[in-house]
Amino acid sequence: MIPLSHYLLLSAIIFGLGVVGVIISRNLIKLLMSVELMLNAANLVFITFARWYGDPGVHIFVFIVFVVAAAEAAVGLSLVIAVFRRKESVDVDILRLLKG
Repeated sequence: MIPLSHYLLLSAIIFGLGVVGVIISRNLIKLLMSVELMLNAANLVFITFARWYGDPGVHIFVFIVFVVAAAEAAVGLSLVIAVFRRKESVDVDILRLLKG
């Protein structure tokens, strides 16, 4: 059996990659993908502890998080498409121009 620390380390690496992507990325699509990475890292932690402690109820919570993440991705991508159609760019700095 793989130790608990390996799963937690993998989750921390995935979450860190997501944070770096959110901080560095100027592209809206990359930004959304980085947020999804962070959500999946959190789900990995939930599943790891559910298996470690033998609590199957956490799987329902993880499923709900997956559904919310899918809805967030669908809404986010539709907003990205709307911004692209209006400004013909998916740069984050374009959003400042949409204020006025």
